[in-house]
Amino acid sequence: MGTLQNGIERIFRLIAETCAGFPVQTVISLGGGLRPEVFGDLPGEPIVVRYAPQLELLSRAALTIFHGGLNTALESLAHGVPMIAIPITFDQPGVGARIVQTGTGTMIPIHELTVERLRKEMGEVLTNPAYRTNAKLLQGQVSAINGVKVAADIVERVLGERDKALKHFDRAAPDLLPL
Repeated sequence: MGTLQNGIERIFRLIAETCAGFPVQTVISLGGGLRPEVFGDLPGEPIVVRYAPQLELLSRAALTIFHGGLNTALESLAHGVPMIAIPITFDQPGVGARIVQTGTGTMIPIHELTVERLRKEMGEVLTNPAYRTNAKLLQGQVSAINGVKVAADIVERVLGERDKALKHFDRAAPDLLPL
């Protein structure tokens, strides 16, 4: 549930209870908000940790259940993993809507979250190959865009222009201090 909304114990318990009904190994990453010891009695024997190696897990995952944060959505797509978003706040409802729009997963508004509803959505996403097919399609597009390199190039270009401007400023007005 991310690094900001990770203190809602009820959500983690509900996810564990739901996943216990599926032939999956569940990993619950608490994001540092709660201690794993709080969850010693969860059904289905999920692995509960403060933090997990998310990219490594995604390389083996059948499904991501998360709060709809953009980073996890993009990392799931980069690995071709379909998703179920449970948006809580900020941009998460918009990210969830895009997951639905692209057919890479489903979304459950937090106020509609129940074991029954999550069970239904999990069954749909895990058994309907269209979700994984669409996630794999976007995986190829994400890979082709190479967004991290493009972003780094833009930042370096902007910083280079700033450095040139500061050097020019130093020559033009050496007795003034830049703000």
